[in-house]
Amino acid sequence: MLEKDIFNINSSEDFERIALEIFRFQYENVPVYQTFCNFLNTNLSEVKHTKDIPFLPIQFFKTHKVIAKDLPEEALFTSSGTTGSITSKHYVADLKLYEESFLNAFEMQYGNPSNFTFLALLPSYLEREGSSLIYMVENLIEKSKDPNSGFYLYEMDALIEKLDFLEKNGRKSILIGVSYALLDLIEKRKFQLKNTIVMETGGMKGRRKEMIKEELHEILKKGFGVAKIHSEYGMTELLSQGYSKGDGIFTCPPWMKILTRDTEDALSYTYGKTGGINVIDLANLFSCSFIATQDLGKTFSDGTFEVLGRFDSSDIRGCNLMVL
Repeated sequence: MLEKDIFNINSSEDFERIALEIFRFQYENVPVYQTFCNFLNTNLSEVKHTKDIPFLPIQFFKTHKVIAKDLPEEALFTSSGTTGSITSKHYVADLKLYEESFLNAFEMQYGNPSNFTFLALLPSYLEREGSSLIYMVENLIEKSKDPNSGFYLYEMDALIEKLDFLEKNGRKSILIGVSYALLDLIEKRKFQLKNTIVMETGGMKGRRKEMIKEELHEILKKGFGVAKIHSEYGMTELLSQGYSKGDGIFTCPPWMKILTRDTEDALSYTYGKTGGINVIDLANLFSCSFIATQDLGKTFSDGTFEVLGRFDSSDIRGCNLMVL
């Protein structure tokens, strides 16, 4: 029943009600989350609003199996990580929930995938197994039903040729790429794209020096000849994504919400200023829907949000509350 409710949220009241139901379900059925809540001395009868719900530090996906008891996983998504680092593991009990989440979210923002050609420049994701982003983009490519859609590893010349062909034929396209690869592309060739949305997924993956979003987007806008750079906000530990159509301002689907916590006190919230990003992702039904990330951001009164950077590991306070 909860699976159907998640994608039929029409109001903030619906969201609150379903979020509280999912919290109680996950407390009862996800052992790691129950132990964490008990460590915080959470009194279930006092959890009456989403802001009362404990948020599981995202690091737990690196050290524990976060999944409802007695459920086998249909898929295992893993983070990229750097050499020698511990990667996050997201055990997914129901892939249909993920597919329904990303398809509904995409259609809400952009319309039917069949209206687009998808060009995916995601080399660092393609070079490993277990990427939830690759799973999503593969699905969108399939839904596009366009033989021109596809992935590109390092075939920059072939991608340039395809972009020229699609532009010449007036075909609406989405070029989705990891930041460093998009920069590599425009260093090889400058464009004046009229029919193509350029969407970056963030991260230099150790291939280039990190830069602030504004600087990155200015370079990409000039290189591709577009007015706006779109962005996708997602991660291995989530089954939902936020999208930005420009200026770094993201919108969530109705079953996802962003809160910001005080950077000095992980159990308090902050408003109107930079804080740590807490994500409520109700599509994460069989793992944990309430996650304290390592991202820094700002929320706005209309429900949109901005991602401003990441905590240094030395700056994370209040997240390492429990060692199991």
